[in-house]
Amino acid sequence: MNLPDLEKARERSNKEILHKDVLPLVDDTLKGEKFFIRTYGCQMNVHDTEQIRGILLNLGMEEVDDLEKAKVIVLNTCAIRENAHDKVFGFLGRIKHYKKEHPDVIVCLGGCMAQEESVVKEVMKRHPYINLVFGTHHIHELGQMILNASSSMDVNVTSEEGCVYEQIEYARDSKYKAWVNIMYGCDKFCTYCIVPYTRGRERSRKMENILSEVKRLKDLGYMEVTLLGQNVNAYGLDLGYDFATLLEQVALIGIPRIRFVTSHPWNFTEKMIEVISKYPNIMPYIHLPLQSGSDRILKLMGRRYTQEEYINLFKMIKKNIPNCAITTDIIVGFPMETEEDFNETLKVARMLHFDGAYTFIYSPREGTPASKMKDDVSLEVKEERLQRLNELINADSKKSNEALVGKVVPVLIESASDKGDDIMMGYTDTMKLVNVSGAKDAVGKIVNVCITDAKSFSLDGEMVK
Repeated sequence: MNLPDLEKARERSNKEILHKDVLPLVDDTLKGEKFFIRTYGCQMNVHDTEQIRGILLNLGMEEVDDLEKAKVIVLNTCAIRENAHDKVFGFLGRIKHYKKEHPDVIVCLGGCMAQEESVVKEVMKRHPYINLVFGTHHIHELGQMILNASSSMDVNVTSEEGCVYEQIEYARDSKYKAWVNIMYGCDKFCTYCIVPYTRGRERSRKMENILSEVKRLKDLGYMEVTLLGQNVNAYGLDLGYDFATLLEQVALIGIPRIRFVTSHPWNFTEKMIEVISKYPNIMPYIHLPLQSGSDRILKLMGRRYTQEEYINLFKMIKKNIPNCAITTDIIVGFPMETEEDFNETLKVARMLHFDGAYTFIYSPREGTPASKMKDDVSLEVKEERLQRLNELINADSKKSNEALVGKVVPVLIESASDKGDDIMMGYTDTMKLVNVSGAKDAVGKIVNVCITDAKSFSLDGEMVK
C-alpha cells in the first residue's frame, strides 16, 4: 500500500540518531524508602512502568500498593483518550490531600500526558505541589530527577527524537511473559492520534540488542515475549532492514511463544505473513486496527488504506496463516461520520467476523488535526452506533469462542483466576482468555486444555493430563 510513501519514510531514515546505553544509577540516599506507581493506558505505558520500577528498585526502594505509605508517588499517564485525562486529574485530587499532610513526599507525573503543552500548563496552575513532570523521552533520567527533587516543580518534557536508549533494565511484572521494545514513536500522523506528538517519530532499536535481550529472557525461563512498538511493522525502515527479518531472527532463538503489537495495515507485508506462517513459535494472533470501514472516513483519519485494501490484507492473512485469530480497533462517531459511513463499518465487521475488537467513541485530542474538524455527530448518536457495533462484535467473538468447545488447545498458565480458588487463568496461542481447572501447579507452563464452555470474552476449560 502506498509504496512511494514507504520509500519517503526510508529517505527520512534518521542517520543522525544515536544509540546510547543506559547506565544504572546507584545511590543509597533513598534506600529503604517506599514508592507507589499507578499506570494508565497502553502496553507501551505498562512496559515504561517496568522501566520506572527498575530504576526505583535499583535505588534500594521498595514498592507498595498504598500511596499513603509512599515516599515517592509516580503516575505514568496516557494521552490517547479524554477519560484517561479525567482519571489522572481525579487521582491527583487524592494525592493533593496526602501531599498537604506529608510535604516531603515526592510526586511525579510522567508519560504521554506530561508531554502535552496544555496539560503541563494546567498542572502548573492547579497542581503546583507536584515535584516532577517528565515525558516519555526522559524516563531513563527519573532516578536522578528524584534525587535532585526540591519543593519547586521540575518539568522535563523536551523531545529527544535523536536518541534511542539501549540496555535498559526492567523490573518486569511477570516471570513468564515479557514485553520487548523494538522501536519508539510513530510517523503515521493519523489525524485523531496524539502519539506522534508525545512519543515522537519512528526510531528503531538495533537488532543485535533486541536479539540479545530475547536470548537473556529465554535463558531466564520466559515462555513468551511480545515485540512492542506503536507500529511494529515499520521497524527497521530507519536502519535499512524490515520487521519480518527481525521476527524471523527472534523465532530462531527458540523462545516458545512470540507475539507483536501493534500493527498498522499500511506496513503489513507479504514477507511478514510468510515468516509468521513458517515458525510455529510465532503465535497465530494479529491485532490489526481497522478504525473505520468507510473510505471517506479513513481518508479523514489519515489512515492511508481503503476498505478494499484492508479486506484483501485480512483475507491474505487468514488464507496463509492457519488458525489465525484477528482482532481490531474501531472508532465510531468520528467528525462528519454519516449513517452511511457507519454502515460501511458494520458491513466490514459482518464480512470479516473479527475474533474481538476494542471499540471507542471518538474523543478529540487537543493539538491533533481532527480536533479542528467539525464534530457534528451527537453523543446520543455516537452511543447508539457503539451499541449496535458492540452487539455485532460480541456475537462474532462468542461464535469464534464456541468453535473451540470440545477442542484441546495449548494454554500458557499465568496465575490464579478470580473465578475460584482452584481455577487458574491463561491464554491460548490465539490470545483467548481461558479459566482452567486442574492446573494449580502449572503456572508458567504451556499445557493442553480441553475447552468446556465459551462466553463472549473468555473460555472455560480443563487441563488434560
